[in-house]
Amino acid sequence: MGEFKEKLVTLYKSRWFVFVGAMWLQSWAGIGYLFGSISPVIKSSLGYNQKQLAMLGVAKDLGDCVGFLTGILCEVLPIWGALLVGAALNLFGYGWVWLIVTGQVPTLPLWAICILIFIGTNGETYFNTVSLVSCVQNFPKSRGPVVGILKGFAGLSGAILTQIYVLMHSPDHASLIFMVAVGPSLVAIGLMFIVRPVGGHKQVRPSDGKSFTLVYGVCLLLAAYMMGVMIVQDLVDLSETVITIFTSILFLILLSPIVIPLSLTFGPVEKPLEEEALLEPQGHSQLDSDEVILSELEDEKPKDMDLLPALERQKRIAQLQSRLLQAAAEGAVRVKRRRGPHRGEDFTLMQALIKADFWLLFISMVLGSGSGLTVIDNLGQMSQSLGYDNAHIFVSMISIWNFLGRVGGGYISEIVVRDHTYPRPAALAAFQLVMTIGHLFIGMGWPGSMYVGTLLVGLGYGAHWAIVPATASELFGLRNFGALYNFLTLANPVGTLVFSSLIASRIYDHEAEKQAHGGLHLNLGSIVSQAVNSGGEQLKCEGYICFFLTSSIMAGLCIVATGLSMFLVFRTRIVYASLYGKSSMRNLL
Repeated sequence: MGEFKEKLVTLYKSRWFVFVGAMWLQSWAGIGYLFGSISPVIKSSLGYNQKQLAMLGVAKDLGDCVGFLTGILCEVLPIWGALLVGAALNLFGYGWVWLIVTGQVPTLPLWAICILIFIGTNGETYFNTVSLVSCVQNFPKSRGPVVGILKGFAGLSGAILTQIYVLMHSPDHASLIFMVAVGPSLVAIGLMFIVRPVGGHKQVRPSDGKSFTLVYGVCLLLAAYMMGVMIVQDLVDLSETVITIFTSILFLILLSPIVIPLSLTFGPVEKPLEEEALLEPQGHSQLDSDEVILSELEDEKPKDMDLLPALERQKRIAQLQSRLLQAAAEGAVRVKRRRGPHRGEDFTLMQALIKADFWLLFISMVLGSGSGLTVIDNLGQMSQSLGYDNAHIFVSMISIWNFLGRVGGGYISEIVVRDHTYPRPAALAAFQLVMTIGHLFIGMGWPGSMYVGTLLVGLGYGAHWAIVPATASELFGLRNFGALYNFLTLANPVGTLVFSSLIASRIYDHEAEKQAHGGLHLNLGSIVSQAVNSGGEQLKCEGYICFFLTSSIMAGLCIVATGLSMFLVFRTRIVYASLYGKSSMRNLL
């Protein structure tokens, strides 16, 4: 009995148990992805028009992306406390909206409903931050796969929650809002003492490679299964029994990764590998705490010095400093201590904000992720303009490709840094080129090109959310990763503001107005006032021309994003060689 109890304690402290718990948490964390399903209920119950509903959508996007307070609280509060705050926000925000929609409390003005939507969706940022911070610290040498898998489950959570709602088969559509309010909150509370850092870098096992392979297999199976279920449910009217069977299989797939920590704990005892060191640039940590840095040292130091082994590098730096100190004594140079961290060390958010590397990463994210989200937000109009009657299939497809892009982006970027010791942003640049091709396919409007375009854009968009957070943790450290990650998520609202609001919608209205007036040329400055025709009905545009210019602009800016990513590769190649050099690798996979 004592041995079994000891095994349970080992299971509780297992980094793989934490990782599986984080996957379950992320499976319920994509609250914002369900807004399209709950917004018609809010619109009909409260009598809102499309413009008012769009304001709620903006509040949802802001709540999903504005996480400054989240990052700060995750550094101050214990991990379970941050999850509890997120659960409370989610329950309060959407719970109150549900009470209003069902008529149990008085209706509030539109601005108050916007605040409630913002609060409820903002709870998602706590779930995301806690999951990523905990697992990246537990798997410091596998950041790409870990981030990709977790963000992938978050992206697929909308489809998972929708399937659960279909099982409920409730005639009251407001019950979906109730599920959004209660479900994620209960899951977060249930897992708040499980998802946490557990010193995972000390738990390296020879079987870790096989464990990641199993998780990837579960991800591919889940994506294929969800795609099949979506298609079947869209084409065939299924009985309640069949839906129950489908949902039960879904739960079994989601629960299956638990076999990994169970087998590691209760299976044959493995001989641990050498402890997995936390990623640090070789030669910095031991030397920088008390060394005197001369103003000319970085200029005098040979460029290949950072590639040397740690002891040899320290010896060379000591010799160089000795010569410079002698010169300083003679008045030739000025002595000063180095201020601020180097790449790969722990930065605060304010220290990162004054670094060119951080802004290169952020702007590249705005251009790439922003253009991808614009396609996702406008899939309905894009498909209708090309003659497709049902946009539902494209929405379902791009959610699957988004999931696979997140998982695949993490996997491929890990190969780049592990096997080739090359900067991770190189993988980001490759996926941004893939998005460029996808935008061009959508813009051309060829037969079937919408399917190819959504595939490529979905993969590229998803890859951003696996590669960028992992890159930020490598270049700017783990200590303040929560704050850094939540700042980077601002790329989404910034990108959609530029691409969707300022470009796509205006060009669409311009082309629709031209078609309504027989192709007459109109001034772009009058587009806003021409968004509706004289009868008050929303204008519609038909043909590839509706989004041709928008897609071309986004394709061009994705090429710019690729250039920024490759410039970041050039700037960080030495630090990645230091982080993932052969002497510190081969511990995993």
